[in-house]
Amino acid sequence: MARALTRAELVAELAAGVPVGDGADCVRVGVDGVDGAGKTVLAGELAAALRALGRRVVQLSADDWHQVRELRYARGRHSPEGFWLDSYDYGRLRAEVLEPLGPGGTRRYRARGHDLATDAVLEEAWLVAPPGAVLVLDGLFLQREELEGCLDHVVWLQVPFEETARRMAVRDGSPADPTHLALRRYVEAQRTYFAARTPWVRADVVVDNSDWSHPLVVDPVAPR
Repeated sequence: MARALTRAELVAELAAGVPVGDGADCVRVGVDGVDGAGKTVLAGELAAALRALGRRVVQLSADDWHQVRELRYARGRHSPEGFWLDSYDYGRLRAEVLEPLGPGGTRRYRARGHDLATDAVLEEAWLVAPPGAVLVLDGLFLQREELEGCLDHVVWLQVPFEETARRMAVRDGSPADPTHLALRRYVEAQRTYFAARTPWVRADVVVDNSDWSHPLVVDPVAPR
């Protein structure tokens, strides 16, 4: 079953479906999906829609919590296993974002832990989220075991690798063919995620985001 929506209708529906925390507790929303699925764009749209509803929002990205290059590429520059196992510093992401913004948390968080361009580890000033704020976090692998129980509501973006590779070719200049050797590290790691966690089943909402203008809310099915 699929329901076709305009972009505006989708975002409004997703915003209306975000739960409300208990008292001052924050609510943690994840926007999950493969590279090029449109996670960051949708997270920004969702954050804006929530603000328009009068909700306070903290918008962050898992891409600001990478490991340093030495660790990310320790298994080899093109290793899918390395991308799956070594890309992100889940310990810091949990301790400095997801747990303090969780139930009974302090609401004291850091916005970033790593600068991907310079490879610098960051120790930024602590911030305090408003009571009842919504964390909107976009990123890869958000429903993996290391983050179990750290998200209260998840949107999974489902887009075929053929389309995501095309988008990344426009965005990054990478090959448009998902079977190209240069994309093996990423595509195979994401297939490992599929096998390990079936994230489309764990998510609260599954959106087929293959067509930006005409997204579909769909039943959970295995990605192609």
